Amino acid sequence: MRHLLQRSLRWSTLGAQRAYHASVLPSLIPTATPEFQAKAKAMDELVKDLETKLEKARQGGGAKAAERMRGKGKRLPRERLSLILDHGSPFLELSPLAAEGVYPGQSIPGAGIITGVGCIAGRTCVIVVNDATVKGGSYFPLTVKKHLRAQEVARENGLPCVYIVESGGAALPYQANVFPDKEHFGRIFYNMAQMSALGLPQIAVVHGISVAGGAYVPAMADENIIVQNQGHIFLAGPPLVKAATGEIVDEEILGGGLMHSTESGVTDHLARDDEHAIAIARGIVGDLGHGGKTLVPPAATPEDPLYPAEELHGIVGTDVRQPFDMRDVIARIVDGSKFREFKKEYGTTMITGFAHIHGYEVGIVANNGILFSPSALKATHFIQLCSQRQIPLLFLVNVTGYMVGSKAEKGGIAKDGAKMVRAVACADVPKLTVIVGGSFGAGNYGMAGRAYSPRFLWMWPNAKVSVMGSAQLSSVMTTVSKDPSQHSSLQDEIEEQSTATYSTARLWDDGIIKPTDTRDVVGLGLALVSREKRATKGPAHTGTTWDGDGKGFGVFRM
Repeated sequence: MRHLLQRSLRWSTLGAQRAYHASVLPSLIPTATPEFQAKAKAMDELVKDLETKLEKARQGGGAKAAERMRGKGKRLPRERLSLILDHGSPFLELSPLAAEGVYPGQSIPGAGIITGVGCIAGRTCVIVVNDATVKGGSYFPLTVKKHLRAQEVARENGLPCVYIVESGGAALPYQANVFPDKEHFGRIFYNMAQMSALGLPQIAVVHGISVAGGAYVPAMADENIIVQNQGHIFLAGPPLVKAATGEIVDEEILGGGLMHSTESGVTDHLARDDEHAIAIARGIVGDLGHGGKTLVPPAATPEDPLYPAEELHGIVGTDVRQPFDMRDVIARIVDGSKFREFKKEYGTTMITGFAHIHGYEVGIVANNGILFSPSALKATHFIQLCSQRQIPLLFLVNVTGYMVGSKAEKGGIAKDGAKMVRAVACADVPKLTVIVGGSFGAGNYGMAGRAYSPRFLWMWPNAKVSVMGSAQLSSVMTTVSKDPSQHSSLQDEIEEQSTATYSTARLWDDGIIKPTDTRDVVGLGLALVSREKRATKGPAHTGTTWDGDGKGFGVFRM
């Protein structure tokens, strides 16, 4: 991935680079100790398990489903994805383990859809691929959620959307959780209309059936392609048409590519096969121009960190209760291991400072322990600085929460914590979050958890997210319940619900990443959010902007 990223982000700086003075972070970690080795081994096992799950998810509906698809002369979903992407360019996949273990008795790998950000004909796009090997590409509740998240990424970062369509529409047994609500199936088409109105192109390629609500993906697209004798678009298939009207008609006459390209006008291009359709789509994207968007080159020449990324496994380990110095993590992520720390001697359980990742400037907010009032105030100050200077923020999270107790309450931890939360909520720059350890309680809010709309949020395989740790929860339950069995069962339940796998299956994040990939994944994220973006104000816009509109931070409680 590193070589692909460097190739993708190799820009000419065309002028003097911004002066940047930072200290090289030292590495004092003894890598030969039993403790380091034990941590590394435990993390190695988690990463190996993650790789196994990812490989299984990439197989989609399995060998038999793939063979059926190939037997019809079709390319597999990931083959279509590979064909449409520029050769050798990286693909930032979103939530590949969505729906993992969520639907009892059913396997829905990746929630039956592949989403992510990649380069097509030199243009960065969001790509949504229906996986027809998984339940015919039907939309389960988490399929809808994953599709909507991809559109959110497109809108926030000003990217065109390309939809690779082959779907039977909503999974009818789940219709109550797919069809009627605000963030259900219909929102996909609402978003397409809104993004098109904002000048973000919507392109669809119909490779197979596109029925019922799914028919509106190509119908709502600005420009679309259909594969002859293979793609079909109709609001109701032949069986439903017969039941409703008595008409007997086959799929090709009802909604085939030739009919839609010559009579209805629903489609704009008729392709011979999958390869031809994708070639047409690449041509369309190549003709889009840049629509007023300008890619911003990195502020500095990228430098590799001085220390091996593989050492992250032994630094952090898998037990979120074991402390570590987040500077050791930063040193293995940032360019040249250089970090200009801000307010180093104050609020020492919070680390703040400036660095570059793959040449892109970033402000880092990282935990080094529980959050006290000085830590929260320090973070608030730093976040305001980054917002004023239009520097994106990276949150590296390992937090148990804010300090509790009478001394902390008298010291104003509630209002100081609220200042930090307000700063995170109102910061007018892109935020990226990586949970490298625990993210508990209100600390999740202050460290740009999902509710605070980071542009991207990733988790390491050891990460935990919960209202509190399972041990603390058990202790609390002891004081309010006298039933020991309830304590134990609830503790086990909370422990399971706090895992990275549980989180990513429900799209509480954008995917679990290997610690060693953190630098490259964050670098791709920074390349996306560092795009200059025209203002998208007005009643149609409800997403995050990064146009320096100076909306401010509201009222800080003093």
